[in-house]
Amino acid sequence: MKKMQNQFKVLTLSYKNAPIAVREAVSLNEIGCRNLLDKIKEFTGAQDVLVLSTCNRTEVYYAADNDYSREIIKLIALEKGFIATKEITPYFRHITSHQEAVQHLFYVGLGLESQVVGDMQILNQVKKAYQWAADAGMAGPFLHRLMHTIFATNKQVVNQTAFRDGAASVSYATVELVEELTANMENPRVLMIGVGEIGANVCDNFQKSAVNNIIIANRTHHKALELAQKTGARAVYWENVWQEIQAADVVISSVPGDCFFIARETVEKQGVRSPKFFIDLSMPRSVDAALESLAGVCVYNIDSIRNRATSALEKRIAAIPEVKGLVAEALVEFSAWTREMAMSPALQQFKQRLEQIRQQEVARYLKNLGAEEQQLVEVLTKNILNKIVKMPALELKAACQRGESEALLQGLSALFSLEKQEA
Repeated sequence: MKKMQNQFKVLTLSYKNAPIAVREAVSLNEIGCRNLLDKIKEFTGAQDVLVLSTCNRTEVYYAADNDYSREIIKLIALEKGFIATKEITPYFRHITSHQEAVQHLFYVGLGLESQVVGDMQILNQVKKAYQWAADAGMAGPFLHRLMHTIFATNKQVVNQTAFRDGAASVSYATVELVEELTANMENPRVLMIGVGEIGANVCDNFQKSAVNNIIIANRTHHKALELAQKTGARAVYWENVWQEIQAADVVISSVPGDCFFIARETVEKQGVRSPKFFIDLSMPRSVDAALESLAGVCVYNIDSIRNRATSALEKRIAAIPEVKGLVAEALVEFSAWTREMAMSPALQQFKQRLEQIRQQEVARYLKNLGAEEQQLVEVLTKNILNKIVKMPALELKAACQRGESEALLQGLSALFSLEKQEA
């Protein structure tokens, strides 16, 4: 138990060191994430496994004594349907320091690692990943406690800092980009394809914008209708999506490219109203980069939506030290809990060892005593035992807070032959 607690690791591939084509190659949807969890469970000895895949990152967190990075990369490749892993392996980082891996999950969950710093969507994605881990039976006490500590820290961040002030998420950065691109247009027509989380957020943010001629197209029409009613947009039927693409000044796509793809040939055949802008928020991409070669057409993908220089973003950046301070406090508390968790089996063994001795000794004399006396001896000796255990337990707890419990645990184990006891 103790060893496992100190062996949390993360295998990470993100926008920081991998281009969009590589991220596409390893990005997993919900079914892919769930399948990967099952495969890791079946083929490795990893515990407390969390699989997180967004348009900016694909990460696998796990607790194990062994390094399973090669196996996990192979399993991702199998899940994505390609066999060779040497193309993607160099883009993965493997963080094997327990403390660093735990901190990394905090930073990712709170939006410190996001492309648009403080992105609010990431925590929802982390929550979903946690739900899938729990469903797969891959979340033990360690991961449960870690996730709830991160959620509690997020509440502190929201309530105590300016880190979430303003709307500097990817969806807001998209709206801001549209405002800039259409600044000289009269009532620009914007088509939003797809109403998943990011599509819905973009439409939401358009409500705060002067750009308000928004058309929504989605395969499931009632979802487009619901979102249109909620955000003051207009829904169109999916059958008309290509006519709508032709009519729009700005086309924003958030549907995965393996479901729907806007190819250069199709747009060229239609004829282009110039200027025309395509913004691709999908993973895999759903807008052909080759569209750029058509006169008057510009394509922006998720990588080109950089941190927009807004006052909200500056506020967030200024709040980073505060957020990191809150994380540092949470980490200290979490580490103490981890050490206590590691300590409790040894304390249990210690107590069991003493209880064995107590029972052996009491058994010798009880047969010569009456029922009332027997009960008295039981109560008296149990009380003595509990008082004896209490002191080392308190000392160990204090040592945990100081980060010095290791030596005391070893001493306790040696003095009472606890390891042998366990065997």
